[in-house]
Amino acid sequence: MTALLTLTRRELAGHFFSLRGYVIMAGVQLLLGASLLTVVYLLNGLAYDLPFTEKFPQTEFFWLVLLMVAPVITMRTFAHEKASGTFETLMTTPISDIQVVLAKFIGSYVFFLIAFLPTVIYPFLLEHYAHEALKVDSGAVWSLALGIGLYGAFFMALGCFASSLTRSQIVAAVLTFAVGTGLFILGYLADLRPTEVQWWHHLVQHISMLRHMQDFSTGIVDSRHVMFYVSLTVVFLFFTLKSVESRRWK
Repeated sequence: MTALLTLTRRELAGHFFSLRGYVIMAGVQLLLGASLLTVVYLLNGLAYDLPFTEKFPQTEFFWLVLLMVAPVITMRTFAHEKASGTFETLMTTPISDIQVVLAKFIGSYVFFLIAFLPTVIYPFLLEHYAHEALKVDSGAVWSLALGIGLYGAFFMALGCFASSLTRSQIVAAVLTFAVGTGLFILGYLADLRPTEVQWWHHLVQHISMLRHMQDFSTGIVDSRHVMFYVSLTVVFLFFTLKSVESRRWK
């Protein structure tokens, strides 16, 4: 446990003891702030049939941040170690492979949560400064936060796996972004209405990131959605572990 905590602190230090980490957090808040302004502009003086928590995840900036921040955070986890020559040194220390993988994941995930943490207060800021009475459903806010946290865990695990496959941070980032964007685009297929019941349509509806986030934003915490992202996170961490262990076969 001590080794895991030490490695996790080392990973977090890589984000916070360099300008890169603060640039990432500033970029996240800039784009999320743009999403907030977009929602405020749409709701300002107009009757709208969706509350803030449901409209916010429908903005383009929101998904742009989710899809782009994971590659930027995780691209250096293993690729940088391999490129700088410190990976082999790290792996020869008396720590297990799973501790290394978990430390990389936890460090990246904690940084992700910190970067997104201010988003939780957006609805309450609107409630406080709105000219008219505005009631915010705190349950929906925390449900949305849970959804973002689950998405982040999956994307961090995916990014760690991609980074473990290559020495190039750019390749790792592009691979993570490509897979994440591909899964996101699949969500649009769920809106198609086939003339006959098709198995692929049921599958796409089940894995649709858009529909999952829609449920989270309305305050619905479906155990199927939770298990879906938890399972994907565990699977990609397992793949990452096997990728790290594969150095012994080379």
